[in-house]
This record gives sequence, structure tokens and C-alpha cells, in this order.
Amino acid sequence: MTKKYLENAYGHAHGEAARKFYDEWAATYDAETSDNGYITPVRCAAALADLTEDQQRPILDLGCGTGLSGAALKSAGFAAIDGWDPSSEMLRQAEKRHVYRVLRQIEPEASLDAPANAYAAVNAAGVLSPGLAPPEAFDQILAFLPKGGHISFSLNDHAIEDGAHERRMTEIVDAGAAILRFKEYGDHLPGREMKSWVYVLEKT
Repeated sequence: MTKKYLENAYGHAHGEAARKFYDEWAATYDAETSDNGYITPVRCAAALADLTEDQQRPILDLGCGTGLSGAALKSAGFAAIDGWDPSSEMLRQAEKRHVYRVLRQIEPEASLDAPANAYAAVNAAGVLSPGLAPPEAFDQILAFLPKGGHISFSLNDHAIEDGAHERRMTEIVDAGAAILRFKEYGDHLPGREMKSWVYVLEKT
């Protein structure tokens, strides 16, 4: 019998424990999330595409996992996609999709940084969440995006209940560092009766 991971996905620890969890899950991740109707990567990609004038410019798929979000971005019309993830086994699966220019393994709790103007947008489907990318990731991403650059991301019901990521997003918008361009509540994992908000921020 195939081990199920989804029921424990929101209770694992940070850092190396989280990386190990996703390494172990990588081989069956696509099948298990598909069985539960995981739709958030498609929703994030569509929201970002609607606000993007030039889909030829490079974008970053942060926490790309097995590449479900990269495949959704490619289907939405994006041509140059890089993927970053802490899990080497997830990246191994992502490589098989042939949708990324570059795949990079990052440290679980390291600050996010990229050369200025390297990316026109960052996609983070299912990544900004307790136990994964912390609220400070918003600031780190905005630091390397150009003015007018976008962040598409989701906050599922667990993240909303925790509140930390939503509070930081609101603080950033209230401070004038970004504009909220898109917000929509909808399906996340219908098989588990879980929903998520999808947002797009634009750097000012």
C-alpha cells in the first residue's frame, strides 16, 4: 500500500525536517495531489498571466516542487521559467517535465535573493505557508523584483488561520511597497474540502 503524505503536509517541522518530508513524498506527490483535485497551481498561473504583458521575460517558480506549477505556467504562456526548491528529490521529478530553463536547490531557511532584474515575476503556489516559506519571504522577493514586477501566490485555509502571512502582505500593501492586483477565493484541494486565496501583488 502506497504511503499517504497529504494528511501530514501541514504539520511537519521547518527546515531540514520539511526537506526530508518532501524528499520522501516526491515520487508519489503528483498522484496523491491529483487524486485530491489540486488546482491552485493552475489558478496562480492564470492570475499571473492575466496581468503579464510580456510572457517572454524570465519568471521564477519558487518552491517549484515536482513542477506542477511550472507546467501550469508554461500552459498559461510563459516561455522562460526557472524553478527553485529545497528538496532534491522534488527537483528530480521536476526535471522530467522539461518546462524549466534552470532548476536550483535552495536551503530551506536561507534568505531568497537573485540578481536585480533577473525575473519579471515570481510565482509561489502553495509555498508561502507555515512550515515552508516564512512571511519575510514577501520582503525578500520584492527586493529583487523590478518596479512593476509581480508575485503570484496562494494562502490556503491553514495559512489564513495562522494569519502571519496575510498580516505581512497587508502591512506591505498598506506601506505602499506593493499594490494588490488580484484576490480570489476558490478550490485548493477539493478532495479534502480545502480552499485557498490566490493573490497577485505588483511592486511599486
